[in-house]
Amino acid sequence: MQPTADFDPRGVAKKLVREARSGALATLMTGNGDPYCSLVNVATTASGSPILLLSRLAIHTRNLLADPRVSLMLDERREGDPLQGARVMLMGTAAATDDPAARRRYLDRQPEAEMFAGFGDFAFYNVSLKSAHLVAGFGRIVDLAPSEVLVDLTGAEALLAAEPEVVDHMNRDHSDAVRLYATKLLAGADGVWRCVGCDPEGLDLQCERAALRLPFPQRITSPAVLPQVLKELADKARAA
Repeated sequence: MQPTADFDPRGVAKKLVREARSGALATLMTGNGDPYCSLVNVATTASGSPILLLSRLAIHTRNLLADPRVSLMLDERREGDPLQGARVMLMGTAAATDDPAARRRYLDRQPEAEMFAGFGDFAFYNVSLKSAHLVAGFGRIVDLAPSEVLVDLTGAEALLAAEPEVVDHMNRDHSDAVRLYATKLLAGADGVWRCVGCDPEGLDLQCERAALRLPFPQRITSPAVLPQVLKELADKARAA
């Protein structure tokens, strides 16, 4: 399904993936292959692929170590009938990763996990997407390829390298702007909002268990361009 004036399936899916704090992880039971589902907290890589922090003592971890095929359902957690809200099912394979960026990005979004992230039985896992299935309302059910859900990181090496400094700078020196982005541009509830991630397509913002995605007006690959774009967004928020 192609984007229309009132429905952009790629944008909806990307927003769901970035704003999710938890989801339902489906794995296959070792031995008999029966489906097994569990609740997990999630974060994302810069490209948007899910990151999980799992214990080898958990059934779902033992399952995916034997068969890495997984499915992860993320939804918008709206009030009222949950079936009226949008959700996306991500299918792929999970594999352990020791990438420091995965650890940093996960703990920025799930800081309470810091206390057990270093335990010997815990490890970070990245889910490599094979396909995605979006349900965004009546008549809005779309199958998406990974390239339609993930952010293209080509040429953005400088921005990705600068991400920790960008996040720290926004939270240390521009917390007022971060709050304005969330409350004025994204209709978030007032609170202590933090920047927890930056990639070529936007910023990830968070306040306690709430998360919001701030899209950039254009793709950004260089940290040198970022200050002007963020200033323009702050000016727009102040004028709102």
